[in-house]
Amino acid sequence: MSRYWSSLVHTLTPYVPGEQPRLPNLVKLNTNENPYPPSPRAVAAIRDELGESGETLRLYPDPSGERLKEAVAARYAAHGITPRQVFVGNGSDEVLAHAFMALLKHDAPLLFPDITYSFYPVYCGLYGVAHRTVPLDERFAIRVDDYLAQDCGAVIFPNPNAPTGCLLPLAEIERLLAGKPEAVVVIDEAYIDFGGDSAVALVARHPNLLVVHTLSKSRSLAGLRVGYAIGDAALIEALERVKNSFNSYPLDRLAIAGAVAAMADGAHFDATRQAVMRSRDTLTAGLAALGLEVLPSAANFIFARHPARDAATLAAALRERGIIVRHFRLPRIDQFLRITVGTDAQCATLLAALGEILQ
Repeated sequence: MSRYWSSLVHTLTPYVPGEQPRLPNLVKLNTNENPYPPSPRAVAAIRDELGESGETLRLYPDPSGERLKEAVAARYAAHGITPRQVFVGNGSDEVLAHAFMALLKHDAPLLFPDITYSFYPVYCGLYGVAHRTVPLDERFAIRVDDYLAQDCGAVIFPNPNAPTGCLLPLAEIERLLAGKPEAVVVIDEAYIDFGGDSAVALVARHPNLLVVHTLSKSRSLAGLRVGYAIGDAALIEALERVKNSFNSYPLDRLAIAGAVAAMADGAHFDATRQAVMRSRDTLTAGLAALGLEVLPSAANFIFARHPARDAATLAAALRERGIIVRHFRLPRIDQFLRITVGTDAQCATLLAALGEILQ
């Protein structure tokens, strides 16, 4: 602490990201990164944008990212999405941060699940957003009726939820939207491409809906930092007003070029996400065979616990074998491990190591 800190800094509890260790021969299954490379077209586009001399880097990027907005709108053209309904930012975390300031701060509290993405309460602390958590049910599912029964200014949750991986059906999301027409509902779809139907299909019917996506997971571009939101043009305007009061150039030239190309490469996107889903099914079966309880996952990770073994002890034993997974020391989930779906070889290594530990 320092006497030079503002009073706000003294009260903050920052978000703690997943560990990024630099260890040789590491099986890294703790941060939900895609195990496959990004689209070759994205890599080529980044190289083309850079050029031999890097001349373009002396120039500012397009502050509004129009090319990327057009690429996102084209991806969802079947749902009538136009570039005016798209906002782009430096990773979905920045997009979410702007949403908290622009759309989620009201006199009535913001609602989100008691077990969810741990950045949400951090944003509430940073921006002074009044909030209330809504417990998941005994199977860690979101109950829409629990949200409909409460007065609120807005609602946010991931779908699939994180860190559980559980999916809320689209019909239930629409029931929430229809039942709360006065409240903004933000659906954080970081993992939707691994097994769910996107709420983007509901945007045309519900002006209170904002859907947030990232290119970090299903597009394998976590290192590029690109996210976007889709919603009614009035919601997007609010995000733009906040962005242009904070950072007019959130996406650099290389990020825009790579993201545009990645959005256009549907074949690579589908092939890699299908590979992850197949590996997830195999890993789920393998964990169940070892006696672990595995929650149904529609994400690129699995949430599992052993009925007789402490999760922290298991995580430590795996680490000794060069395998890292995520463990949360939080109420209700402190006996679960969140395991990223890696390649088939990585998943096999994990299962073999767990088999040895559990013996």
